[in-house]
Amino acid sequence: MEKPVNLAEKLATFDEKWSPRTVATFNGNDVMVVKVQGAFNWHAHADTDDLFLVLRGQIDIRLRDRTVTLDAGEMFVVPKGVEHCPYARDEAHLLLIEPSGTPNTGDPATAAARKVI
Repeated sequence: MEKPVNLAEKLATFDEKWSPRTVATFNGNDVMVVKVQGAFNWHAHADTDDLFLVLRGQIDIRLRDRTVTLDAGEMFVVPKGVEHCPYARDEAHLLLIEPSGTPNTGDPATAAARKVI
């Protein structure tokens, strides 16, 4: 990296929900920011854990046996293979880290295209 990445500035460049933007890469991983609101789909990642770090707002990570609520500054890792459904009542901003090319839906056929900003 040549200079620091300002996450708030990157988030200000788009309005789409559930459409992660890659802001950096390291060791084969994408560091992404995303705006979320409402429910995503139930899904699992067979080969990787799923990290959620809330930058602004609040989200629920719905699991089949419980719901984990995260506020700004909190993070949670969903273990690989565990079905989950992220949900935000109001707009929230997240930082995600996952192996490059990981489909956000767990299925390449339905995944959002990766965008780099």
